[in-house]
Amino acid sequence: MSTQELFVAAARKCLSAGRKSLSVPQSLDLAAQVSAVDLGLKPALLYDSNGASADQVQRYLSSLQSSQLVSESLLTLDLNGNALIVNPVTVRSNVEQLCRGSNVAVINVCHLLDKPTITDPLGGELKSMIHDLLHLLRGLDQLKEAEKPHYVGEKSEEWNLCTVFGLLLGYPVTYWFDQTKSFENCLSMTPLMVTTASATWQAETTGHRCCLYSFSVPAVLLQEMQSNLENWRFCLQQKFQQQNVLKDLKVCQSAVTLPSVCL
Repeated sequence: MSTQELFVAAARKCLSAGRKSLSVPQSLDLAAQVSAVDLGLKPALLYDSNGASADQVQRYLSSLQSSQLVSESLLTLDLNGNALIVNPVTVRSNVEQLCRGSNVAVINVCHLLDKPTITDPLGGELKSMIHDLLHLLRGLDQLKEAEKPHYVGEKSEEWNLCTVFGLLLGYPVTYWFDQTKSFENCLSMTPLMVTTASATWQAETTGHRCCLYSFSVPAVLLQEMQSNLENWRFCLQQKFQQQNVLKDLKVCQSAVTLPSVCL
């Protein structure tokens, strides 16, 4: 079987939800995403292709590892029922950057605000969450049972998952709101600049185009966030040049304004 066929077979065998398996395009998209995580082009993948459980995602990952399609270092996390495939080294480095005050920004979008504002990631309610997350990520190095998902403890039930996912997925900006008061946000009818990064996954002779990143920044904060975005783009391009599995990186921006934004 070709590399492409091995990836597709593993996805269709391990990730069925009910009676429905992933389609071939979905399987190829997932293969490209997992390959990007393995290469360190992105820190983690949040699995949302269908309703497959973290155990199924782990079986899929183990199948890829046994076929030597990806490295043994990749792990599966179950975070409040959400399954992620993570590159422990890359994802930990990303969160450590935040603690060092470098190019990762947190934007407060609480519903009581007139407009989004940049907030201190190591102040107030965010501080303990960031430190708990970093403690978790550092502990992954000692994880011995890589054949099983690592279930994050009850502490994570207090975390703002919107913020956590932004950090784990390697975005240069992530949103935060005080979920103890409301899950609503102030982004309704707020102009947003959406950044997407896509590439072509080269498996044998066939290329599959997929989106590696997609995140937004409120237009009102775009100028202040420009250095974050430029640094993120530069780092991604540098990593891209160090591998030959994915080709033709394209980073694009588009403006959107939505009546409601679900985070």
